[in-house]
Amino acid sequence: MVSVGERLSSARVQAFIGRDEELDRFARALTGDPQAPFAFYLYGPGGIGKSTLLRRLADHARAAGRLLVELDGRFVGRDPADFERAAGPFLDVPGTVLFLDSFEHCQWLEGWLWHRFLPRAADGALVVLGGRLAPQPQWTADPAWAGLLHVAELEPFSEEQARTLLATAQIRPEMRELVLRFAGGNPLALSLAAAAGSTGWSYDQTWAPSADVLRTLLVGLIGEVPSAAHRRALEVAAQAYSTSEELLAAVLPDHDAHLLFAWLRELPFMEATHRGLHPHDAARETLAADLRWRAPNAFVAMRKRLAEEYLRLLREAPEERVWTVTDELFYLFRDGQIVARLRTWSREDEVHDRPLHPDDLGTVLRMAAETEGPESAALVHYWAQRQPQAFSVYRLVSTGRIVAFTARLALPAPPDPEDLATDPVVAAAWAHTDATAPVGPGEHIGISRFTVYPERYQVPSRVIDLSSSRAQAESARARGRAFGFAVWRDAEAWAARVKGSLADTGARPRVGEHTYGVFCVDWRQVPVETWLRHFIASTEVPTPSGPSGFSRTAFDRAVREALPHWRDPAAFAACALARTRLAADFADPAEELRALLRRSVDDLARDPRGVRAREALTAGYFSGAPTQEAAARRLGLPYGTYRRHLRQGLDLLCESLWQQELRGPYGEQ
Repeated sequence: MVSVGERLSSARVQAFIGRDEELDRFARALTGDPQAPFAFYLYGPGGIGKSTLLRRLADHARAAGRLLVELDGRFVGRDPADFERAAGPFLDVPGTVLFLDSFEHCQWLEGWLWHRFLPRAADGALVVLGGRLAPQPQWTADPAWAGLLHVAELEPFSEEQARTLLATAQIRPEMRELVLRFAGGNPLALSLAAAAGSTGWSYDQTWAPSADVLRTLLVGLIGEVPSAAHRRALEVAAQAYSTSEELLAAVLPDHDAHLLFAWLRELPFMEATHRGLHPHDAARETLAADLRWRAPNAFVAMRKRLAEEYLRLLREAPEERVWTVTDELFYLFRDGQIVARLRTWSREDEVHDRPLHPDDLGTVLRMAAETEGPESAALVHYWAQRQPQAFSVYRLVSTGRIVAFTARLALPAPPDPEDLATDPVVAAAWAHTDATAPVGPGEHIGISRFTVYPERYQVPSRVIDLSSSRAQAESARARGRAFGFAVWRDAEAWAARVKGSLADTGARPRVGEHTYGVFCVDWRQVPVETWLRHFIASTEVPTPSGPSGFSRTAFDRAVREALPHWRDPAAFAACALARTRLAADFADPAEELRALLRRSVDDLARDPRGVRAREALTAGYFSGAPTQEAAARRLGLPYGTYRRHLRQGLDLLCESLWQQELRGPYGEQ
């Protein structure tokens, strides 16, 4: 019986065209030829066939009985230690072959790879790198690497190779000239044209390879989209960094995610990775542009649904997944104007962050003294003793040198008098809360107190990118966080950068010779969902506008936050719902609000439309089910159906409680 893997390999052999020199060199390396290269570096523009060649080389290595380690640069973490763990057999198992595709997405690893990682390869190991960028010239010029490294820029197919591909794809002879005029020798364009077949082509077309042509080709390739659900699935794949079946099920709960995922997977421009489906970059951008032009409202609506799902994942993710989800969230909104003002998206001087180690403290204090003065360094030392877990140090990936540090403090109410007396900036933050919206028992504030990168002090950089992502993730995951604060020395410049996302408190506390601006957001008034939606859509964060200062969005957020804590009175008491007008006249706000929530859910069943909604809310929040999946099983419902009833129940409950909020707890008019 022939395995699926063997059938796939056979199909790749039959469809593969060209690249004879690279195949021959690699074959010699697999035999252990001492004159053959140890490292293969293959590069070229998008669509030139790098991934296809790497898969073909992997088939050769597998057939030779070699152990393979296959990594994708799009999903490589920032910390070299993570890469080393993933590629461990390359260092330990003789003969292992390491394949690293999409290297341009982790190009910052290049210096570390040549200096620290590759020289430790196990006996007989080989490495193949594929990316869009040429290697740094010092490696190709280094005599030590001259006999070990083979660098090849992949060229477009020759006319003969292109014709062979089209003939193999059974494109009608009379159509091949048209395809060749369109695609030239670009393997991706040729493959897409071959996959699209001959439909939709006419003899009078004389196209040039352009975005418009590729868009037309994609339409021909996909053909008639089978249904509106399939179109929604395309909208997901065009925007999400990677698309899993679980993501489809979450954002398209009323549709068959398994069927849609299988359909997406069959599209020729989709690549299957360990995190899901990843469209080819050119195809993704073309598809996204087409969808944005054809159905802009649907495109924006899907982006919002994806953002909400990423926020849900962010709140529920285990610690090791938090930063991956955060990066995917911000990838979704990378073209927002406010995001562009604050985030660099640069991969130069790539850094990774680690918790503060006691051995790092001397370096951190020296950086603080040199950049902000001895008084600030004394405050760094004070907070490092009180909250060492709040500090992160940032190291260059290439060398491991510490180049920056940050500190994101969490300070519970009431404030510690010693903190207020010691740190004027923290005292200013607490003074602002007292003057505007006091922080209650069980609540706390978060403050990004220090951001010190001496080489790029308080200007947009990768350090600020990462620290901001951490702060936003912490705000989304924290319970009882009342305020978030950020501190910048160049207050006027940062006031312009954060306009529309953070409010300037007007406080300008002084530490030593410098004054600092203090900026904030009240998370009780503006939920993280609302703040992010406006932040990334480049619109002003709205000011609260309801009774007791709650907007409708903030109120709905408070209801949704309170429900998961209904069975824990102490946690429930710290929720924002306890500060709404609903609770204003209750003698025991927590207990009476809990009773009100239960009554309001039961009341939904008075309307036949609300019966299933009441059942879903009761099973999800009041029954003691440990997870929403368990609640669905308790009701005997498919998870997607349960989620639909739960969403309807939440909408109905929020509307009912909002009307009570507007009227007052006793129906005031």
